Amino acid sequence: MLMKQAPDVVFNTEDYAHTPETGFIRVADQPLSTFSADVDTASYANVRRFLNEGRLPPPDAVRIEELLNYFPYTYVHPTGLTPFAATLEVASAPWAPEHRLVRIGLKGREISTAARPAANLVFLLDVSGSMNAANKLPLVKQAMRLLVDRLRPDDRVAIVTYAGNAGLALPSTPARKASEILAAVDALQPSGSTNGAMGIQLAYDIAKANLVNDGINRVILCTDGDFNVGVSDDGSLTRLIEEKAKSGVFLSVLGFGMGNYQDAKLEALADKGNGNYGYIDSKREAEKLLVEQVNGTLVTIAKDVKLQVEFNPATVESYRLIGYENRRLQKEDFANDQVDAGEIGAGHTVTALYEIVPAKGGILTPADDLKYQKVAIDLTGSRELLTVKLRYKAPEGDTSQLLEFPLADDDATFATASTDFKFAASVAGFGMLLRDSEFKGASSWSEVQAWAEAGKGSDAGGYRDEFIRLIGRAEQLTQ
Repeated sequence: MLMKQAPDVVFNTEDYAHTPETGFIRVADQPLSTFSADVDTASYANVRRFLNEGRLPPPDAVRIEELLNYFPYTYVHPTGLTPFAATLEVASAPWAPEHRLVRIGLKGREISTAARPAANLVFLLDVSGSMNAANKLPLVKQAMRLLVDRLRPDDRVAIVTYAGNAGLALPSTPARKASEILAAVDALQPSGSTNGAMGIQLAYDIAKANLVNDGINRVILCTDGDFNVGVSDDGSLTRLIEEKAKSGVFLSVLGFGMGNYQDAKLEALADKGNGNYGYIDSKREAEKLLVEQVNGTLVTIAKDVKLQVEFNPATVESYRLIGYENRRLQKEDFANDQVDAGEIGAGHTVTALYEIVPAKGGILTPADDLKYQKVAIDLTGSRELLTVKLRYKAPEGDTSQLLEFPLADDDATFATASTDFKFAASVAGFGMLLRDSEFKGASSWSEVQAWAEAGKGSDAGGYRDEFIRLIGRAEQLTQ
């Protein structure tokens, strides 16, 4: 898709996977909604980059779940050995007041830097000619310096670079020798074509050779995704990463740059590599991912995290999951431990929104062996909307654990909802407007901004205030 170019860009070959929205689904037809958890945030930072450049993003660059999950929320913290706690809330949908909006919030267990295991990290850095821009390799170097400064002395770092060929720029080195690590980072220069597959092979080999039992073993890939030599097609690369993920080494993908940015490819690599995906458009974003949230970026507290929502047909006529289009699973996948799903880092939050059309109640007939449909009974007085079921595995485990959280409707209005609820609704409205969604209802830029202002709260870090400014930029670009 060709887009308006910045003055110094001749061609635009950025690639985004087409993600058509899902419409409303009748509970009588499908009482279960199943999807993989997602803590990726790349889409928000990339959308911000477009807006700051004075351009609207392509609709497929807007993944609403990644916009939602970019922001911190005040969720209940887990207690005991359980790695998750859930915060559920329901109120009227501001863009369709006759509908209900459900917010599902998960909070992962926090882990301090002192308490986390030792880390074996391999920086896999793209030094090809396509990275020769101020917002590419120089920004990669800044990001890696920030991360090295946050490591413990007993952590280890290796650096693998790739262009036409892959090479070991730094063997695995203890972080207490930070000057050696930073000197290797500073010496990197861009040149040549991009053989990403060769770099991936070498990076995982180095990670496995220095594997820390019961520790953090992670490859951190920094690239614009423009692999053009060797194994470079999306299918072969994702199969390669999927195979490497079996080694117990996790993957973080950090995207950089513009013009030739390959978003679809990088998202797929992170998904198949038991990893997370971020986009770094500034030093400030690098600080967010690699300083403020460094333990979430490095430490996986649970893998193959799946959610399944069972709706009560007595109270819900139909529902729509907002976003998560490429995270949907079949209902049978939920209890199948062979099916891959998302990974959650320490302290991460997961937010999902459902828009619900209320049911009128009545006598039900059984449709399946489910909580709300086991027998034909009169549930007209029921207040329970749904039950959220969560499955997860320990980072080194093979068998999933199950948690369940019911939600009843107390008839809250949007005006009486929590500040976090209002802000999440504004983010969803923002995403629907950018995508020109058929489900945006009464949303407008001024309404979305009003919802965000009402949900701003204490705004630690200033992220919500920045979002409010972005709403204004988007509105200007649509006029």
